[in-house]
Amino acid sequence: PPPPPPPGGRGPPPARAGEGVELPVGAGVTVAGVGEWGGGKTTPARALLGLVTPTAGTVAFDGSPLDHHARALKAYRKRVQLVLQDPSGSLNPRHTVYDAVAEGLRIHGSPDDERELVARALSRAGLRPPERFFLRYPHELSGGQRQRVVIAGALVLDPELIVADEPVASLDASVRGEILALLLRLRDELGLSALVVTHDLGLAWNIADRVAVMYLGRIVETGPVEDVLTNPQHPYTQAMLSVLPESVGEPVVLTGEPPDPSRIPSGCRFHARCQVLASGEADRAGVADRCRTEDLPVLAGGTAARVACHWAAAVRPA
Repeated sequence: PPPPPPPGGRGPPPARAGEGVELPVGAGVTVAGVGEWGGGKTTPARALLGLVTPTAGTVAFDGSPLDHHARALKAYRKRVQLVLQDPSGSLNPRHTVYDAVAEGLRIHGSPDDERELVARALSRAGLRPPERFFLRYPHELSGGQRQRVVIAGALVLDPELIVADEPVASLDASVRGEILALLLRLRDELGLSALVVTHDLGLAWNIADRVAVMYLGRIVETGPVEDVLTNPQHPYTQAMLSVLPESVGEPVVLTGEPPDPSRIPSGCRFHARCQVLASGEADRAGVADRCRTEDLPVLAGGTAARVACHWAAAVRPA
C-alpha cells in the first residue's frame, strides 16, 4: 500500500519509490536494475543494503527477513557490500589505500592476518603487486585504480552479495571495459551474487544474467538479459534500446520528463510518454483507455520473461 498522507494534510504528498517491486537475486547471479535517472531503481538497492526500511513488504536474505537492529545489520553488512559509482567520493583522501581497504576488517574485528587479507583483496581487484599500493593515497591513482580500490574494500570481507551503483559511470571509456571484465571474473571465480544499478542498457547486456527495467518505481519488464534486450516487449524498453549506437532503425525520442513520484498518474505509469499510445497503435489494439486508466499488476519474480503493458499483452498474448 502507498505510504500515509502527511499529518494534517499539509505539505506535498509523499513520493513512492520502488512501490510493488519483487526483485530476487539468486546465488551466483548478476541482476541489473535498469532505468533512467529518477526511475526508482536505486531505492530497492538501498533497501537491500538496509540503508532504508521499507514502509511495506520485506527484504529477505538467505531465506530470512532482514533485521534492521544495529547488531544484526552489522553482521549482515559483512555479507553484503556496496560499490559506489564515484571512487573519488567513496575514498577518504587522507587515508592510504591500505587503510581504505582495511576499514571493513577493522569495523568487524581487526583480524590478526589483516595485512594478508588486504593484499589478497587488492590482488583480486587487479592491483598487483598489492604491496606497491599500500601507502599510496587516492590522488596518486588513476580513476580505474581508485575504482579497483573501492572494489577491493568490498571484497576484503568475502561477501556473498555485491550491490554496485553505476559502477563504471564515472570512468573513462578506455577503462570501463577493464572494470567490467574484472566484475565478471570476480563473479565467476568467487561465485558472487550482484545487483547492478545502472541507466546503461549496454552495461546490463555485458554484465547481467537477468535484467529488471524500472520506470517510476515499478518494474515494467524483467527476464533473462538475452530475452529482454533482444526482444523487448514494453515500449519503454524499446525506446531505451533504440538509442544505443548498435541499434537498427530510428531512435525513439520520449517526450517530457518522468512524472513526479509523489503524483503517480492513473493507469500505466508510462502512458503520458508512451510512443505506442501517441502513435495510435494502442487504440488500434483496443487498449488505449486501459492504458490511461487501469493499473497493471506487479510483476512476480522468477526466471521467465515478463512485461507489464496492456498493449504488449494485447498484441503478443502469452
